[in-house]
Amino acid sequence: MQLFDTHAHLGLLHNQKMEQLMAVQLAKLKSVKHIVSICNSLPDFENTYTNLESASDVFHAVGVSPTEVANPGRDWEEKVIEFANLPRVIAIGETGLDYFHMFGGNKSIQIELFLKHLDIARHLDLPVIIHNRDAGEDLLTILKEKLPPKGGILHCFGENWDFARKALDLNVTFSFAGNVTFKNSRAIQEVAKKLPADRFVIESEAPFMTPYPYKGERNKPAYIIETAITLSEIRETYLEELCETLYANSLRAFSLPKDV
Repeated sequence: MQLFDTHAHLGLLHNQKMEQLMAVQLAKLKSVKHIVSICNSLPDFENTYTNLESASDVFHAVGVSPTEVANPGRDWEEKVIEFANLPRVIAIGETGLDYFHMFGGNKSIQIELFLKHLDIARHLDLPVIIHNRDAGEDLLTILKEKLPPKGGILHCFGENWDFARKALDLNVTFSFAGNVTFKNSRAIQEVAKKLPADRFVIESEAPFMTPYPYKGERNKPAYIIETAITLSEIRETYLEELCETLYANSLRAFSLPKDV
């Protein structure tokens, strides 16, 4: 059995190189073969990428998340394009819209940042990792017009089946995090049950969204197995079979070869 963690904030989980490498090694002991490292800011990306340069099973995404919309940094677009050409950088993001926190004070600033990331992903022919919180209507409208050819990953999916049904018309993959393990997450669990088998993946979202069995702890990529177990129960399938499907879906979502 092998797992693919499509979204982990290793730089937020640990500051130091050895701690980050240890988190990766611990995940490997729990059958996590690959992790996609996600950074909210470009300084965070530079530091984490340098720390994990020797970790050949860690991939990276680069972008400026909605949390940094008020101050993305000088020449950030040029830097994202530059960093995206580094080895093992396989996606743009995370990017998207967050109307719950309203980073930056208004919607228009977030939308502008999101659109620029979509343009970069199109230019570089890379998939985009998409953040969505309380912004589903605007997000779908934008993606219908601007989603790049390589598609996107709806990370830490938290919408209902009505939203998911509309999103299925787009070239997107749904990514479930530890929130699907919560007993009160019935709407998300309904989506997880109804989605076609080739349209979803899993993520840790470490150090956030800790799966239910580890509630109260900071999340780790090693805990992602709990999310896989919950999904196998929801979909009434064997865990090993589900993990094989999830792994194949992850490779396809990031346009990675089967022998990676």
